[in-house]
Amino acid sequence: MAETPAEGGRRSRAQEVAAELEAAILNDRRPTGTRLGLRTDLIERYAVSSAVMNEALRILRERDLIEVRPGPNGGVFVANPPPQVRLGGIDVWHQGLAVDPEQLFEARRHLDNLFATVAAARATPEDIRDMEWAIEEMRSARDDAHAMLRAIMRLHQAIARASRIEVLIGMYQTIVTLLDATMTKATFVPGQEELRRHNLELHASLVAAIRDRDNVALEKLLVLHAQDMQRLV
Repeated sequence: MAETPAEGGRRSRAQEVAAELEAAILNDRRPTGTRLGLRTDLIERYAVSSAVMNEALRILRERDLIEVRPGPNGGVFVANPPPQVRLGGIDVWHQGLAVDPEQLFEARRHLDNLFATVAAARATPEDIRDMEWAIEEMRSARDDAHAMLRAIMRLHQAIARASRIEVLIGMYQTIVTLLDATMTKATFVPGQEELRRHNLELHASLVAAIRDRDNVALEKLLVLHAQDMQRLV
């Protein structure tokens, strides 16, 4: 059952507690089996009622992030933390994928390289305009990791459309939609502001190389772009 927002669009206290527990699991990269404490410990830690904690734990169980074990050695334990991928100074988690997200990102990367190379020969002024708009969206999303990733996806979709390879564009859209729909959390890596700035300028340079049909520069930029992703857990 999907989590529903509280009245007026604000999160309920249970949703807030669930989000805090989720952040602790993900940001600290706590492995499966890590004990978070007794339910009573968590109630005291977060200063909430039993009903609020029960709802928070329900939310996390439905996300397959925790399990609650009864008995003297029981408590609340990390179940299946989602795999974490780092993309140009942004940590990303996905939940509910039937395949490893790293494999999807790898497939996307290979298609990105192909589309960019072909787009350098086929892109129209309208295509370039769409790419430049996406770059501006990236610049506007400096403080929102999730928005930044979506702007990057829009940029690469614009590059894909410029290639005019319709069959592969459909496959690419499926990958992008799947990654976007299963993204549960995205955060900027602390202290990586320069890396994020470099990543933004790298994408702007990709667009410039496609616009100028500069295949030599494009080839070098694509090598750098491929180095952005690294699997953490």
